[in-house]
Amino acid sequence: MTAKVLEIGTAKAAPGTVGRGAIVAGEHPGGGSLEMPLTIINGAGDGPVLWLNGGIHGDEPQGAISFINLIHEIDPKKLNGALVLVPAMNVPAFEASKRGNPLDMFAYDMNRVYPGSPTGRYTERLAWAHKEALVANADIEISVHSGGDHSFLSATIFASPDPGSQELAQAMGKGWNLILSSPHPKGSPMAEMFEQGKPAISIELGGSCHYMPQDFRADGRALTDAYLNVMRHYGMIEGEPEYEEKWYTGVQVAVLANRSGLWVAEPDFEFKKWARQGDVFARIYNLYGEELEQIKAPCDGFAFGLRTTPATHAGDWAIFYARIDGEMTELVRKRK
Repeated sequence: MTAKVLEIGTAKAAPGTVGRGAIVAGEHPGGGSLEMPLTIINGAGDGPVLWLNGGIHGDEPQGAISFINLIHEIDPKKLNGALVLVPAMNVPAFEASKRGNPLDMFAYDMNRVYPGSPTGRYTERLAWAHKEALVANADIEISVHSGGDHSFLSATIFASPDPGSQELAQAMGKGWNLILSSPHPKGSPMAEMFEQGKPAISIELGGSCHYMPQDFRADGRALTDAYLNVMRHYGMIEGEPEYEEKWYTGVQVAVLANRSGLWVAEPDFEFKKWARQGDVFARIYNLYGEELEQIKAPCDGFAFGLRTTPATHAGDWAIFYARIDGEMTELVRKRK
């Protein structure tokens, strides 16, 4: 709970104000500090600290654009609790527009080595500095992901089965009706929050095929509206939250390409459209026009993402698929 001065890294914000600064993790070889920018919007009233993370993968800037919306739209004097916004956790990866830090060959992907180590490799030290600040201050955490430079993912939530995280997932509101299970999360901020017994989720929306102005802004808007619904749910801002009538639950199934060639999705492909085992989603051709493989549904369920890079190698991720195991129609009891 806040309504007190909140200080994280070099950022400091009194109640009812905005503070900007950074989590400092070390130095650059050529001089200057290695740091990740953050913004604190500290409300004038009591409430939880909602920590939003973006850019743990450098080719996923959807968190950054959606956080800019919040910075412009949230009045700290009308806020209960606080928002902590970290738009680019892995700054070297963001600067290079790569999934991981290209300067670190041993710990490339921060979302696999988190929470890192204070004496570890480059990216592990970045992760550790972030983790220390996160667990000391956050009550609730959301990590924002997308398909990056190779895929597009529709609105999807990954959550552990604990009631707090399930409640947070449902609080995302309209358009977020797919909650996939992460029963024992690891290697991510969500996993660290799980270990601390605090609600956390990872969410997916977008990809590089949506970087044209209207699409990029629309994805940012959809994410921002979800955060605002979460804030209404927890009493951080005024207004009535909205919820889905039904949530689908299940697990992710990776559908990989078995042949190399040109990836072509079916013309009638739709996200979250019910499919039967064996339904065809895409085809792979060689450059002579011969069909090499049909990409099919592995079981009953639906696709929530697909690759967008036409050149495909055997073993590449082709379809992000959800095996649906159940439904929820009731809200998880609100957090006290």
